[in-house]
Amino acid sequence: MSTTLQMELLPEVEAFLAKPIHKAFVGGQEIDSSNGETFETHDPGSGEKLATVSNMQPTDVDKSVEVAADTFENSGWAEMTPNDRGVILHRLADEVEKRQAIIAQIESLDCGKIHSQAVGDIENFFKTIRYFADLALHVQHRSVLPVSGYEAFTVRLPWGPCGFIIPWNFPFLLLGWGLGPSLAAGNTAVIKPAEDTPLSTLYLAHLAQEVGIPDGVINVVTGIGETTGAAVAANPGFKHVSFTGSPEVGREVAEKCGRNLTPCKLELGGKGAAVIFDDIDISETAHKLVEAITFHTGQVCCDATRWFIHRKIYDKFVGECVDRLKGVKIGYQLDDSSQMGPVVNEKQRKRVLGYLERGVAEGAEAILEGGTADIPDLDGHYVKPALLAGPLDNVAAREEIFGPVAYLAPFDSEDQAIKMTNDTDYGLGNSVWTPDMAKAQRVAEQMVAGNSWINGHNLAVHGIPYGGVNKSGMGGGVGSIETLLDYWRGLSIVRPL
Repeated sequence: MSTTLQMELLPEVEAFLAKPIHKAFVGGQEIDSSNGETFETHDPGSGEKLATVSNMQPTDVDKSVEVAADTFENSGWAEMTPNDRGVILHRLADEVEKRQAIIAQIESLDCGKIHSQAVGDIENFFKTIRYFADLALHVQHRSVLPVSGYEAFTVRLPWGPCGFIIPWNFPFLLLGWGLGPSLAAGNTAVIKPAEDTPLSTLYLAHLAQEVGIPDGVINVVTGIGETTGAAVAANPGFKHVSFTGSPEVGREVAEKCGRNLTPCKLELGGKGAAVIFDDIDISETAHKLVEAITFHTGQVCCDATRWFIHRKIYDKFVGECVDRLKGVKIGYQLDDSSQMGPVVNEKQRKRVLGYLERGVAEGAEAILEGGTADIPDLDGHYVKPALLAGPLDNVAAREEIFGPVAYLAPFDSEDQAIKMTNDTDYGLGNSVWTPDMAKAQRVAEQMVAGNSWINGHNLAVHGIPYGGVNKSGMGGGVGSIETLLDYWRGLSIVRPL
């Protein structure tokens, strides 16, 4: 691994990466796959090997679910008061905060995320754990129902073992979004991290054991998606499953869960729009949208990847964005001077470059060409940011690219901008940019998506529901009280008077 272009690794990180095999973690123990299979993970910024990881088989997944179910029944975790669970969860959050520097380096190395952004993800994790641990204290678990002739009430109870399939773009942050509400509600968990980015999740599992979370409450099964992930989705022992990833895989997960009648939460992709009116501050808005499209190299499902710009300022705004994008420094993720790092692997780089090629072949104009970025002495997966423009039936305007690419088009009226925004199969997050708050709210309320933002993008805040519609997801959102309620089952109790 290069030492000239990165910060020095912490001794704890070096020791963690030096493990010969990073095994699954089930019932408080490191577990090999039943057939001994392993796979390798690589640093997206250098191409060098990071770790050898156990490739767990379907029978291994079955055993992990049995452990999670037994722990739910017999460990006392589900029967604890919300306060007692909250004490332990706060202890976990505190320990993650103490080790933020360690976990951020692991996360940055594993998924190619700029180090400062990885630091932010770790902060989001421990704030999420605290948010749900505290929220669980204030939810009414027993509600009296005023019905004539009966004594009746409802209670909220944890489901049992819950399955989580976590993607590679925000491994630790999204781990918190899933574990926070699930554990605060009293459930146990089996987590399948993405094969490209399993390391921070494994680190967390060991840390949870250290702070006193009972063995078997958090279990991690590492492996390839087609084998291990498919087994998680299909296992009938789960009482609730959560998947974050592409709509294509989401359909497969939903189908498998449907066969078992298992409740399923899907957080899927997006093709978000930014509607930019002619009364904005061009420099400020260009700065924010360039930051959005380059954040984690555009590998963000709720990103603004379609920019609809009022015709009066179209040329000036585009010119400002091109200048800013040309100045973005692309480099190794642990180099503090880098502003944009690599994409996660070579498959993803080919995907981004392929969409650029197809988009131009279908008639799009390459305002900023993009392409491969060559970083001296590093064999990583780097791409340049790109801007395309043209007809909105273009493949690059309609399909999720998952890279630092935006598709541009002008509009003349408010109604036209709304129609352009809603002309998509997705429905995750859009934004409207104008100092006119009446207009901003009017437009935001007509956008068909789970989230509409005003003068900002990617605004995921604790306490605000975040979810998608249409091709972008189903089964409830994340980040709010609705999320916590989703991890309890309701039980009605009735007695005739």
